[in-house]
Amino acid sequence: MDPSNPQIITHVQKSLNYTLFDAKFVPRSAKFVCVGSKANGSGVIQMYELTHNEMKGNVNLLKDLEKSKSFKCCTFGASSLKTRFLATGDFDGKLAIWDLEKPSLPVYSTKAHKEIINGIDGIGGLGIGEGAPELVTCSRDGSVKVWDPRQKDIPVANMEASNQDMKRDCWCVAFGHSYNESERIVCAGYDNGDIKMFDLRNMSLRWETHVKNGVCGLEFDRKDIVMNKLVATTLESKLHVFDLRTHHPNKGYSSITQKAHDSTIWSVKHLPQNRDIFMTTGGVGSLNLWKYSYPSKRTEVDDEGFEVGVMGSLTKLQNVTLATQPIASFDWSADKEGLGVCTAFDQTLRVLVVTKLNKV
Repeated sequence: MDPSNPQIITHVQKSLNYTLFDAKFVPRSAKFVCVGSKANGSGVIQMYELTHNEMKGNVNLLKDLEKSKSFKCCTFGASSLKTRFLATGDFDGKLAIWDLEKPSLPVYSTKAHKEIINGIDGIGGLGIGEGAPELVTCSRDGSVKVWDPRQKDIPVANMEASNQDMKRDCWCVAFGHSYNESERIVCAGYDNGDIKMFDLRNMSLRWETHVKNGVCGLEFDRKDIVMNKLVATTLESKLHVFDLRTHHPNKGYSSITQKAHDSTIWSVKHLPQNRDIFMTTGGVGSLNLWKYSYPSKRTEVDDEGFEVGVMGSLTKLQNVTLATQPIASFDWSADKEGLGVCTAFDQTLRVLVVTKLNKV
């Protein structure tokens, strides 16, 4: 690996006494939250603050909450910058929103799904995306549901197979295309390799494809612009980058596929300060840092006169192995470029610093 490339440095490493499933930075702060599961099945929400001394970085535990059910995922994406409420999905199918300053009871709670909530995303909060603040959840029960926290108990959209035999375990969801008051897209990934894109304005299935292996992670490069790129990560070490600007009537969206990590690729997270750079997390305890480079022209005309997308190239900037167990989640700080936090199944959280990103 080129030494002039960005370097991934472990700034803080802290062992914990529970299984960590997700971590997110608290917006506009030096804090982050971790959610997970204790051995007895109870759920944990912890909030930490980054500190620094002359020798090394450290974290202080600010909140340590134990709830009745294990937590699988979390997001701040539908919250305002003023409240910074945390939304969680748990193993019992419950969606809850927490005021971390007064966390004894959730400010919002609903039985969202019949089984575990595998993934959650938010839009319309934090000044990102137009339109109402909304959450999207996906579950082992096969459904994908969109929630407006201002409305109690009833989802504003429910996408699921009408035939019980066709239901698949949905592993991940992502919002995108929220560039005005009316447009909004939800993309969902399933255990059989299906990717489905739902148009919330028209309440219709806009596009679908199949990538052969279960889809573990999905993310648009930006949520608040006309759809540009989508990254999907899968079982058996493959990631897919789709160019969403040009849709061919027969071929769909153009894409490139890259093999990486030599194992399941658990998640993907784009760098907020440069959406052409993203991190993927691997089942062998590894992190890979990538850069997408656009082609000289993004479309060409095929023999039938239709425009088709032209894909650019994908470069691995850096990789590092941090653990012997899968790294389940990763999040970038939106406030400090290159600062990241990740959780692994070795019950360890790690705060990372990625250098030289502004020189890539």
